[in-house]
Amino acid sequence: MDLNEIYRVYSTYLKNKYGQKVYKLPVNIPCSCPNRDGRKGTQGCIFCGGSGSGFELLSENLSVSEQLLKNKELIQRKYKANKFIAYFQSFSNTYLNFDLFKRFMTEAAQFDNIIELSISTRPDCIEYKHIDFLNNLKEKTNTNITIELGLQSSNNKTLQILNRQHTVEDYINSAQLIKNNGLDLCTHIISDLPWDSKEDIVNLANLLNETQTDFLKVHSLYVERGTVLEKLYNNGLELLSSNDFIERTILLLELLNPNIVIERLIGRIPEKNCVYANWQQSWWKIRDLMIETMVKNSNFQGRRYTR
Repeated sequence: MDLNEIYRVYSTYLKNKYGQKVYKLPVNIPCSCPNRDGRKGTQGCIFCGGSGSGFELLSENLSVSEQLLKNKELIQRKYKANKFIAYFQSFSNTYLNFDLFKRFMTEAAQFDNIIELSISTRPDCIEYKHIDFLNNLKEKTNTNITIELGLQSSNNKTLQILNRQHTVEDYINSAQLIKNNGLDLCTHIISDLPWDSKEDIVNLANLLNETQTDFLKVHSLYVERGTVLEKLYNNGLELLSSNDFIERTILLLELLNPNIVIERLIGRIPEKNCVYANWQQSWWKIRDLMIETMVKNSNFQGRRYTR
């Protein structure tokens, strides 16, 4: 079975673009979040733990080059890879002091065999100065750059429950800033939020199409230790079923522009951080069941997409 007939697979996209397999190298830098440092809040999002969704990272006390070298050597031994993406994953990387941000991004872009930077942040932490600098860096180093924005939901009421401290409108504004200035956009969403309806999933697909996101990462809602969500879960919050997650994710995919590249169909969390995730099953079992369901029912990305 060719997965590319069901959805646009990220690994295939990279191989077609660069002529060989490409792997991400995670980089940890000392950044925070306005939803944690008191600017907008102190507790963070209800699902976000102390690592800022960046699991199994090297110490931020290591330089960018040291982290890239260590992770590169590991991946090269395992996969014989020669081209890499520097992935700034945890917290809101553009919220860092701007001079430090420029230094870290430049160091990564100039590292051997790095062909892309992928920079995670919040929709309310992007300014034109970041875009202008990154465009200049892209031109000088011939390094492609993707900004990853955490949206999670298309419903502002749900975003309030999640304590995101940003709005859908913030996402739209940042997406337009990124897309209108020549950088790539990746959007993160959670397709089984218990406060969202199927109508919200339809609205989410329409929003992703309208903002012309280049890449999409789909997550399931997991419960991490030490979070507000853990307290809600222990107090009886009812999460959606795996069938709900699969049904909603398939609905989303069918409504999506078929040109959007799917980086991830389901997320995962290390066991040591986990209270509850993926219905206590391996992430790949849920993914495989989703694919099996799509094949059985002739579902595929873009089947219901209309321009």
